[in-house]
Amino acid sequence: MKKKMKRIGVLTSGGDAPGMNAAIRSIVRSAVHYKMEAFGIFRGYEGLINEEMKILDHRSVSNIINRGGTILKTGRSDKFKTAAGRRRAYEVIKRNNIDGLVLIGGDGTYRGGHIFNKEWGVPCIGVPGSIDNDIKGTDFTIGSDTAVNTALEAIDKIRDTATSMERIFIVEVMGRSSGYIAINAALSGGAEDVLIPERKYDMQELCQDIVEGNLRGKMSWIVIVAEGVAKAGDIAKMITDTTSLETRVVTLGHIQRGGSPTARDRTLATRLGAEAVSLLRKGLNAKAVGVIGNKINIVGLGTAVTKKAADVNSLCRLIKILT
Repeated sequence: MKKKMKRIGVLTSGGDAPGMNAAIRSIVRSAVHYKMEAFGIFRGYEGLINEEMKILDHRSVSNIINRGGTILKTGRSDKFKTAAGRRRAYEVIKRNNIDGLVLIGGDGTYRGGHIFNKEWGVPCIGVPGSIDNDIKGTDFTIGSDTAVNTALEAIDKIRDTATSMERIFIVEVMGRSSGYIAINAALSGGAEDVLIPERKYDMQELCQDIVEGNLRGKMSWIVIVAEGVAKAGDIAKMITDTTSLETRVVTLGHIQRGGSPTARDRTLATRLGAEAVSLLRKGLNAKAVGVIGNKINIVGLGTAVTKKAADVNSLCRLIKILT
């Protein structure tokens, strides 16, 4: 017989992503609607271990749907990676009579929740909050649309200068193991090339393309580089050394994590937050919520952290065709 959910906890873990606050709002208000108490756990798994939490009500999450970041703060926890740390977290959950957890974050958050659930049996539901869009079982993760649009806005402005001053710009965007931001910003921003972790690149071919373009009268060039491939400065130096053409470097960095979430991210966060609460009420456990083809999709937490397939080759070819 499934246990009735009376009190749930919600936390954000790992890197922040625009739309996390919209998800928190949806989770808390859905819980209140179903006569459950919602504990906000601060600073992710570290805050759970340290018992940094408070009850959130309907008014606690007013006027946060449009805010970037997370009101619960976030971070990574080395303590939670240890058996002793997870035991401490379980003791905190039992002491506060928390019946289940909603975990908002990326693959590291999901892995932690999956292990925690297997060890201690605490019901956990994952909500995908990650700018990298690298969670399996969902077409989009919360924050990925905003991050691409933030990068795109910067690239549009860089192109104005690149065209005016006839220079090569190397733009580094976030993405340690995922080229989602890079390839989508490159395609929508009209970049001439993109370097991503999922695909090998040929520096000699890139330099040859730049030289041939220069001979045709193409004097400006934008190359988008995901941080997981190489540092933009290193790529720029190789291009200059090979082509003798002047390059400039722009690293967008953490601006891609901040800012007001787009309508798509707010809607996604709101839907998935409510669904997470619904799954806990139904007694489901160790699941991750997402959307496939605009329909809610449910997979196991263990499945969600496996490598997400991406058709990057066809998009890279399209970028080359349009150069």
